[in-house]
Amino acid sequence: MSVPDPSSSPAEEPIGGLRRGETDAQRLDRNWLSLLQELRVTQTGTQIVGGFLLALAFQPRFTELDGYQLTVYLILVATAAVTTVLALGPVSLHRVLFGKHAMKQIVRVADVLVRATLVGVAVILSGTALLVFDVVLGRAAGQTAGAAVLLIIVVVWLILPRLAKR
Repeated sequence: MSVPDPSSSPAEEPIGGLRRGETDAQRLDRNWLSLLQELRVTQTGTQIVGGFLLALAFQPRFTELDGYQLTVYLILVATAAVTTVLALGPVSLHRVLFGKHAMKQIVRVADVLVRATLVGVAVILSGTALLVFDVVLGRAAGQTAGAAVLLIIVVVWLILPRLAKR
């Protein structure tokens, strides 16, 4: 999500050829609410996958994982933890800066944190597919599944929005 320059006039942000006519403060509030909605989705998904990963260590077959699978597993657990922290960062930032007239800075930093969270989610999703397919069907299937999920993420998250913008 691109954060507009809050110093621009309200009439400078066209939407589908229409102008919103909102003040800078209203635009920042709208952007903040949009970021929060995006975070609700990513936080929930990241926490569910993170919980799934943590539960794997307590399964009987976990001791059968080879060194490669254990390494992938630990990278995924660490990535899930870091991604959860990143996704919670904007809330903490808002809490600390609330009431200090810093919405411009909150929105700017939160945007960066949401983007970093999405990178973490991409790693978690593709890595989880890699791990599950590797355990169930073998190394080649795992690497193919991980690459396929990553490719789908790139197409849907990066290429499709650029095509839709044209």
